[in-house]
Amino acid sequence: MAEALTPERILEATEDVLRRYGPGKATVVDVARALGVSHGSVYRHFRTKAALRAAVTQRWLDRTSEQLKSVVSGTGPAGQQLDRWLTTLFEAKRHKAGDDPELFATYTVLASEASGVVERHIEDSVGQLAQIIEAGRDEGEFAADAIGSAYEAARAVFHATARFHDPVYAAEWSRPGVEDDFLSVRSLVLRGLRR
Repeated sequence: MAEALTPERILEATEDVLRRYGPGKATVVDVARALGVSHGSVYRHFRTKAALRAAVTQRWLDRTSEQLKSVVSGTGPAGQQLDRWLTTLFEAKRHKAGDDPELFATYTVLASEASGVVERHIEDSVGQLAQIIEAGRDEGEFAADAIGSAYEAARAVFHATARFHDPVYAAEWSRPGVEDDFLSVRSLVLRGLRR
């Protein structure tokens, strides 16, 4: 008996097809062929090629968000949580770029097409940072008046550290000295938030 066709199976197959053919040549027919089904079966789950590409992009970004959520829900002082969150984000992005460069390049293209998906991911990330910063303010570890609201401070931290998580900088993530640069920026951010 054939395995049931689910959105998750389709997304897994889509990743494989994208890795093989790239975003410019991969088609829904290729995905269907990889699954051994008709392209109409794929369209029953994802109405358009754009919807399928947005869903696979969302799935890819959600993997990073899940890693970061575990840091936010963890214990310890807010400064340590913020330190772990920034480090986890940088390491997750570096691994995505270095471990599977073909798929990373594909997702860079897909992310430009699915700007709404990317914007939601950024908002989720900023929201996680805001939770940590608000907790730090409540604990008295972070200054209450630093950079306005916790959300505004979180946006500033996210943008200040963009060099270490925005895919546009991916080529720099493997160069010598990047870890030292990251540690310097991370330390500066933490000092700037502290009382």
